[in-house]
Amino acid sequence: MIIGLVVVLLLCPCLAVGGWFVLASSDSDDPAPTASVSAAPTENGPTEPTEPAEPTLEPTTAEPTPTPTRAEQIVRGDCVVNDGTASDADLRKVACGPNTYEVLLRIPASTNGDRCKSLAPESNANYVHDNSVDLFDYVLCLRKRN
Repeated sequence: MIIGLVVVLLLCPCLAVGGWFVLASSDSDDPAPTASVSAAPTENGPTEPTEPAEPTLEPTTAEPTPTPTRAEQIVRGDCVVNDGTASDADLRKVACGPNTYEVLLRIPASTNGDRCKSLAPESNANYVHDNSVDLFDYVLCLRKRN
């Protein structure tokens, strides 16, 4: 019984941290739009489904507020530029083109940039994110685009 209690006490925090990591690393911050169908009763028979009314959008003159791109949102296939230095990189997601770095592979829970040599041999650069929580560490294997 004591062994079972110890296993449960060790497993619960691991599952909670793992679940939080999965939710935090999802690509989309907005939930998917949903549509509902309601049934409108009729006098002479069964109910007929009706579509909800489309929302009307009011025009606005406000400028859209850009949201900063966090390095955690950079995934395979994205292109980035370094706005920082070689020793203190500050990656920014951009459209792919000349003088950008294409992300070939993202290695989660690792700070070993040498893994890019074997896992993505066509890479010629890497970015290592070292978080205080090892679960949130990652390596980006990059290829310079000319």
